Amino acid sequence: MGDERRVTVVTGGSRGIGAAICERLAADGHHVALGYHSDETAAEAVAESVRKAGGRCAAVRVDTADEAAVDRLFETAAAELGPVTGLVNNAGVSGPVGPLADADAAGIRRALDVNVVGYLLCARRAIRDMTRTGGGAIVNISSAAATLGSPGEYVHYAAAKGAVDTMTVGLSQEVAAAGIRVNAVAPGVIWTGFHADPERPRKLAPGIPLGRAGRPDEIAGAVSWLLSADASYTTGTILRVAGGR
Repeated sequence: MGDERRVTVVTGGSRGIGAAICERLAADGHHVALGYHSDETAAEAVAESVRKAGGRCAAVRVDTADEAAVDRLFETAAAELGPVTGLVNNAGVSGPVGPLADADAAGIRRALDVNVVGYLLCARRAIRDMTRTGGGAIVNISSAAATLGSPGEYVHYAAAKGAVDTMTVGLSQEVAAAGIRVNAVAPGVIWTGFHADPERPRKLAPGIPLGRAGRPDEIAGAVSWLLSADASYTTGTILRVAGGR
């Protein structure tokens, strides 16, 4: 597809769900601007996978809670890859794990900064760019925790993802006339390095109707569909990919 490929910014793209999204999007016809926070080696490995799939990739270090850093990410994407047509808001942190009463305030604030403010800043910049260039699509990575609440683990993280769902619905209506679609994917328990306990997905599997935790590529497939022309009449949707929970 060459330069006809779409240009999509993926935050938190160096590992887990974000890495799977970058690789799937490259296979489905996207150039990718990969935002990562700290692991340059991992980001470059994912970037190389994107290139092998036929896409171009710009890996950019970014703290999505920093307005200037977000602007640099989008400016680099446009300069190296072309006008941005898509955004996947995926960068996230769990913050403190355990009961809310034991959580430190700094950890809570950081989780809200990344999981809520970061999504808003990236979406704001994407909308400004897409409005000038003819529209596009945004996919926010939410979580099944938004409705399950995550008691005893990270209520503050669940609250942040609830905010992401509300943002998705409201923003989809706000920017529809500009030709911009806004949706979210809400993963359940997925096999990634996100968990403080590496065995958590296996331990929780018996409580999942499908009997197992999910894979990052299963989330990536949902994201790719929401960015595609097949989802052209879909906006304001929270697509739950959680094995039945």
